Amino acid sequence: MSLEYNTERNEVKLKEYGRNIQKLVAHVKTIEDKEKRTQSAQTLTDLMRQINTALKDNPEYDQKVWDDLHIISEHALDVEAPFPMPEESLLGKKPQRVPYKKGDPKYRHYGRNIETMIKRAIEMEDPESKEAAVLHIGRLMNSFYASFNKDNLEEEVILKQIKRMSDDQLDIDIDKVKEIGYWNVAIKERKQGGREGGQHHGGKRRNFQKRRRN
Repeated sequence: MSLEYNTERNEVKLKEYGRNIQKLVAHVKTIEDKEKRTQSAQTLTDLMRQINTALKDNPEYDQKVWDDLHIISEHALDVEAPFPMPEESLLGKKPQRVPYKKGDPKYRHYGRNIETMIKRAIEMEDPESKEAAVLHIGRLMNSFYASFNKDNLEEEVILKQIKRMSDDQLDIDIDKVKEIGYWNVAIKERKQGGREGGQHHGGKRRNFQKRRRN
């Protein structure tokens, strides 16, 4: 009996299935009758499913098994498969590099999302929709600012920043903004909540003091 060394063996195409599956695929390729060859291939895919249980998490579960079978056979398995043979030229092809945006945002504390929203607002043709977008953007900017600061951002400051980020393509009537107070709502709510919280805790302290005196 001669020993078979690893250095003398063929490379395993897909290691998750092991060498025995590769040997079975090689045997199926030698079956002359196409109908029998197809039946054997179907049985082999069932076995591959049992071996590689991780395939169940793949949304294209059935096709993945057949694709793997063709890969192991080096695209030389002529059978009536339920799925087309994958293109060999696409296997092992590196994905295209995703370009990263260059340059820092004009106002880092607002992030790129605000700049993206401003670009979308610039593209709007309806004046009312554009005005509503500017109002919403200004409210978000004030909310972001309030997360790290105790003071309000003045409406004029917010508008100046919006105009700078939009290259003077977005504008709004500042008197109208002040009249409705939309850009300051988030700050008012926070301050109001703080006052209510203080009153609540103050009431608790007074009740505790009354109980101690009684």
